[in-house]
Amino acid sequence: MSTTFQLDTSTSRANPTPQVMKRLTVPKIRARKVDGKTETPLVMLTAYTARQAQLLDAHCDILLVGDSLGQVIYGLPSTIPVTMEMMANHAAAVVRGSYHAVVVVDMPFGSYEASPQQAFNSAATLLKQSGAAAVKLEGGAAMAETVAFLSQRGIPVMGHVGLTPQAVNVLGGYAARGRNDYEAAKIVSDACALDQAGAFAIVVEGVVEPIAIDVTRQVSCPTIGIGASAQCDGQVLVTEDMLGMFERVPRFVKRYENIASVIEKAAATYAAEVHARAFPGDEQTYQPKD
Repeated sequence: MSTTFQLDTSTSRANPTPQVMKRLTVPKIRARKVDGKTETPLVMLTAYTARQAQLLDAHCDILLVGDSLGQVIYGLPSTIPVTMEMMANHAAAVVRGSYHAVVVVDMPFGSYEASPQQAFNSAATLLKQSGAAAVKLEGGAAMAETVAFLSQRGIPVMGHVGLTPQAVNVLGGYAARGRNDYEAAKIVSDACALDQAGAFAIVVEGVVEPIAIDVTRQVSCPTIGIGASAQCDGQVLVTEDMLGMFERVPRFVKRYENIASVIEKAAATYAAEVHARAFPGDEQTYQPKD
């Protein structure tokens, strides 16, 4: 069984509601790519809260608890300051709010780079505390040994190549990668190294399109594009970007809604009614019984 939550209107409390377990599994995600092709592309979005997970779950194959929560939720300048505690707590909320999608949690900067053993300890902690199914880590060939170490010990790993936000200080910014021959070849070789090490999927971020297509053709596991190509085996976006919660978004983001304006308008209407003493009205107050 898995658990979602429904609001009890009589008490205004969120009560757990058991659901029949229909959750996808990592092997099923991996098996979507057959003979180098994925018939139906994988859908992945970020999620950081139980309620967000509830709304997205039915439409996604994978929910990613991304370290992008550093900027989106906490207002941090980058993903670098994100902690294990942040990731574990938000991942646990997303697991509680979903029952269909595979939940993948990002390993934060500094929690896995030192050694495969460090990575195992961190990944095991995240999965134990959250109930997530897999972890995601950034880096190419340098992380292949770690990916193999984790995979062989029962921890599924999603890789991440191209523009890797945790390496922003080395990369010098968030510009697209692969614009020269050396960098393009390295991105492809990095993806192949992760694939051979046992990654069940690889995020390909912020690369020129021909590289994303080349990576997708060369690796046996599914690729998840973001700022890459529609020819990848799946796509991911930060949900808040896709919903229009921020004034500026990267070029590769398509806004499917403008939720920020809806929230702002609702808040303005609420404030006006409070100022006019129009809220609360009779329907929102308790009157003496006759």
